[in-house]
Amino acid sequence: MRIATWNINSVRLRIDIVADFVQRYQPDILCLQEIKCIEDAFPLKRIRALGFDYVGIHGQKGYHGVATMARISGETHTRHDFCEVGDARHLASDFNIGGKRLRVHNFYVPAGGDEPNPDLNAKFAHKLAYLDEMRGWAVDGQHIAGADHAIVLGDLNIAPHADDVWSHKQLLNVVSHTPVETEGLLAVQAAGNFIDLAREDALRPDSLYTWWSYRAKDWEASNRGRRLDHIWTSADLATRCNRFSILSEARGWDRPSDHVPVIAEFDI
Repeated sequence: MRIATWNINSVRLRIDIVADFVQRYQPDILCLQEIKCIEDAFPLKRIRALGFDYVGIHGQKGYHGVATMARISGETHTRHDFCEVGDARHLASDFNIGGKRLRVHNFYVPAGGDEPNPDLNAKFAHKLAYLDEMRGWAVDGQHIAGADHAIVLGDLNIAPHADDVWSHKQLLNVVSHTPVETEGLLAVQAAGNFIDLAREDALRPDSLYTWWSYRAKDWEASNRGRRLDHIWTSADLATRCNRFSILSEARGWDRPSDHVPVIAEFDI
């Protein structure tokens, strides 16, 4: 089973590179974030033509939004409204894999704005509250209730470790790598007993960056990236993962997203 996650930064604008990616890499499950459209505006016909039988969408006009599609039969389990502000940032989908129920949580965690001070920046305060609610959700076992296995993936908008960013020292006070954020995300991971596949030594890819700013004149030469996109699994699934990769070359595709696909393969 091959599963991929990708913040596409407008699925309608970039449906052509989504199609190219699917045809070249053949994911069984593909999770997109920041689709930036409501359900009725989603390019469903084009997606169906790529061979996806299941398509789950949690959309929002012009902002946010996540979609999960699969070549195997599935069903939408829930669209959780973290912090109850009405943002489309989560979708849980269930799949029957080898007689077991696999739950895939597709997340788009708030970016948090530019100022890393919750007293001055409501967006940053919202991000911290979102992480805190995610931790409670995992502690309560809501992520796996009624399922056998769980995966949390998507654009979590935090690079939690020192070597997940181009400069740990220079980014300590930059949103996405501040200590309060990294500690919050790692607390979510610990609460759900999740394994971060990019950190498994046997699977570690050459590059751990998944995002490069549009502001960079030459993203590849400067290589000032951050690992904002993640795939976490329950421990039993981690032992079945035989390959983990970050498709960094996608950052140089025609009209690219500032994020690139992250792919994990499992023996199921």
